[in-house]
Amino acid sequence: MVARLVVAAPASGAGKTTVATGLMAALTRRGMAVSPHKVGPDYIDPSYHAMATGRPGRNLDPWLVGEDLIAPLFLHGAAGADLAVVEGVMGLYDGAGASEFASTAHVARLLDAPVVLVVDAAKQSRSVAALVHGFASYDTRLRFGGVILNRIGSARHEDICREALAESGVPVLGAIRRSDAVATPSRHLGLVPAAERRTRATLAMDAAAALVEDSCDLEELVRLARTAPPLRARPWTPDPATALTGPAAATSGAAATRAAPAPESARAPARIAVAGGQAFTFGYTEQAELLTAAGAEVVIFDPLTDEALPEGTRGIVVGGGFPEVYAAELSANEPLREEVAAFGGPISAECAGLLYLARELDGRPMCGVLDIEAGMTGSLTLGYRDAVAVRDSALTRDGERYRGHEFHRTAVRPAPERPLFRWRGGADGFADDRVVASYLHLHWAGSPRLAARFVRACHRVPAVPVRGSAPGTSRPTT
Repeated sequence: MVARLVVAAPASGAGKTTVATGLMAALTRRGMAVSPHKVGPDYIDPSYHAMATGRPGRNLDPWLVGEDLIAPLFLHGAAGADLAVVEGVMGLYDGAGASEFASTAHVARLLDAPVVLVVDAAKQSRSVAALVHGFASYDTRLRFGGVILNRIGSARHEDICREALAESGVPVLGAIRRSDAVATPSRHLGLVPAAERRTRATLAMDAAAALVEDSCDLEELVRLARTAPPLRARPWTPDPATALTGPAAATSGAAATRAAPAPESARAPARIAVAGGQAFTFGYTEQAELLTAAGAEVVIFDPLTDEALPEGTRGIVVGGGFPEVYAAELSANEPLREEVAAFGGPISAECAGLLYLARELDGRPMCGVLDIEAGMTGSLTLGYRDAVAVRDSALTRDGERYRGHEFHRTAVRPAPERPLFRWRGGADGFADDRVVASYLHLHWAGSPRLAARFVRACHRVPAVPVRGSAPGTSRPTT
């Protein structure tokens, strides 16, 4: 059994990331193996979770992978841990669209985990009791464990809040004073990832751990986590011969449990270069695990600093991140841009990867794999997408359904003439039999056959020393 609890809040901005990450760090420093998880598709909070615990941050999103995979993915990620902390998303009951689906409350129920509500008490006193009572009584199926008061201004303020909550019968598990030391800077897509500010992030992590340890009842929080019952699920596995699949892999839209194609184990692993470094920090941990299980050797390269792809590369994966912030540095690395442009093997690119493959980004030369221009805009594109692949590609087959999400403030010109994906009110994706690039972020655990297909495609091309190789033979259809 894995002890576990969910850290939630009435709304975004209440401090749940600070509290959840500080709790992870404080328990880790007490010698516990803490498994970090994040509800929803967000990539940035898990980067801080990983720093706090020394374990990969993992996402739990029913929209992306399906309800049936939440408990298995949780158990897979929490293997060997003493306790798991799950940070919620937005407000406790905020889900996809107008529904509660994929909300923090939804995931808490799927995990049968107690919920701790972080309340910003900065501009209220007795009213916190009414607020907490409303959240605790709104859905009686939740195991509501208590509240942590955040941004308390004084001892008197804390006393008033505690007295009001005592009358409501809700346990107060902590009262945290205001502190600028734990603040995390933001920009156009939210918090700055930990990898981009490692030294300052470490200092803030130390401050958050100390703040939580001094202000919260850690023993009671651990006791609460241990009240969670055993889960009736088996851990997810990246083995493509046995991996369960979610709705993203189904053509009918129903949750699927059929197995993905097995790898050709007799072959030597295909080396797949995955972009990393400060410019490309977005990715789900399970993707690399699926690629490895499907017969790949995953190697990280940094497009900011590495002037060549890893020797023997057969495929390239470029996920999300902030290339618009590092456009000058990426453009200045001309040797790598030329090698990516000349690469003749399969390429999978999402969002930031799409921008990197463009001819230019904000007027600066990029790889030119795609004959498009990319640039920042003044508007945010954000939301879940229930997409259908409308033709075959290196990854997809015509008619397959894929659940993903978009999160960007950029646009590309021209838009694809024959988009790979279509959904209600939209379309996106450049693709051919070698390259797949779109703004759509996918969680490959929900569709593990993507990994198997990509690795098989990589095995079909020779492992070449990329430097000086011949140019690619085709461009993706636009």
